[in-house]
Amino acid sequence: MSTPQRTFARTTLDLGDVQLHPWGREPAGPERLDALVAAAADPTIALWNPLPTADPQAAQAWLEAREDGWNRGAGAAFAALDTTHGTLLGTVNLRWTDRADGQAMIGYWFLPEARGRGLATRTTRAVTTWGFRTADARRIELAHATGNDASCRVALRCGYLPEGTLRASHLFGDGRHHDEHLHARLTTDPEPGPRGS
Repeated sequence: MSTPQRTFARTTLDLGDVQLHPWGREPAGPERLDALVAAAADPTIALWNPLPTADPQAAQAWLEAREDGWNRGAGAAFAALDTTHGTLLGTVNLRWTDRADGQAMIGYWFLPEARGRGLATRTTRAVTTWGFRTADARRIELAHATGNDASCRVALRCGYLPEGTLRASHLFGDGRHHDEHLHARLTTDPEPGPRGS
């Protein structure tokens, strides 16, 4: 019996004040490219989620790679946009690590003006639920540097249980390999409470 192919299909997730829109060539106007260039220059993003979007041409190439992920059903990169003004707040990305076995990984970053508002938690929860319900994900992992306390709080609030420490597992923006905490959720895990309880 063969496993059905798991595919991330383009969709927009509406959270009221925030809309999660598929990244790609659209929306990719000059303001989006400028926002990606600004994100790459932010010290927190540059350390924990380095972006190869230092100039508009590199930002366009990054968007084209996200578009390709959607086209192949292998990656689901969402731009978190302010519903009222359409400004970029951040991103949430879900991608297969073992598509046949239903294993995926999620990550996120948010611009300074969007931090401290619970947006990372709300959007990560929404994309997690979507991945389980519509793409038949079985397990979604979330890894962050052990020094990234804010990301750890998001993981826990989203119901991602801690599973251990990956030693010197990832090269971060400071040019060093950092230990990472590994968290994961299974499709059979209960949804977390309103505050991640």
